[in-house]
Amino acid sequence: MIGVAREDEDRFDQKLQALGVRVKDANEFKVRDDVFDEVTFLALYKLVHKKKLDAIGGAISTGKEANVYLAEAGGRDVAIKIYRIQTANFNTMSAYLVGDRRFSSVRKTRKEVIFTWTRKEFSNLKRAHDAGLAVPEPLAFDRNILLLEFLGKDERPYPRLKDAAPEDPAATYAWVVEFIRRLYQEAKLVHADLSEFNILVGDQVYVIDMGQSVTPDHPQAYRFLMRDIRNINRYFAERCEVRSEFEVFAETTGIPLEAVLAGEREH
Repeated sequence: MIGVAREDEDRFDQKLQALGVRVKDANEFKVRDDVFDEVTFLALYKLVHKKKLDAIGGAISTGKEANVYLAEAGGRDVAIKIYRIQTANFNTMSAYLVGDRRFSSVRKTRKEVIFTWTRKEFSNLKRAHDAGLAVPEPLAFDRNILLLEFLGKDERPYPRLKDAAPEDPAATYAWVVEFIRRLYQEAKLVHADLSEFNILVGDQVYVIDMGQSVTPDHPQAYRFLMRDIRNINRYFAERCEVRSEFEVFAETTGIPLEAVLAGEREH
């Protein structure tokens, strides 16, 4: 365990067990006080009570905003993403919520913003998954916890694109460009943070981390979309031939290329 005395570890395990949550691979389970606070324990209790969660195991990834753990539900591996109440970037989250009409009524308290962010990521993933796009299936959420389909094999998550260069970069690039187009046209979303850090390479390619994604009517949607395209072009430009960012933008939005170019010149 990290930064937790043995007696604190025991109390923590006992608290989870009292909720009905079994701890898998205790040696791999990392506890942080800023992750498992009282709000998170309450959310865990609700998910267990709804029979959405049975066990929680080792960390898949850790970050400033959230930790992701391998978990078990209904006899299958799932991922549990826990947003930190105390250390998540409140200002960044608020900026992405402003202008999104789906969540315009959110109060600006830290807890409310993080709870809304969790609900927003569930909603965005559901939109994309229902459109047949390769994203983790969202399974349930409560407060600051999101349960997702686990993308991996033998309890090991698929690597990110940044850590696993594709065997066929041109084919992978074409797949990502098509994903951007379909996400916009079929799921009515712009990812808004797409890069090699949130693309997984496994039995196929997947896109993850969609809490910040916005609908096309968001005031910043076009700016976010162009940023996504430029990020992808930047990564793949050293590995294969890439298309004009303006051409991809025009194909995605349906705006004539001439109008896109004219708008760029005005800026």
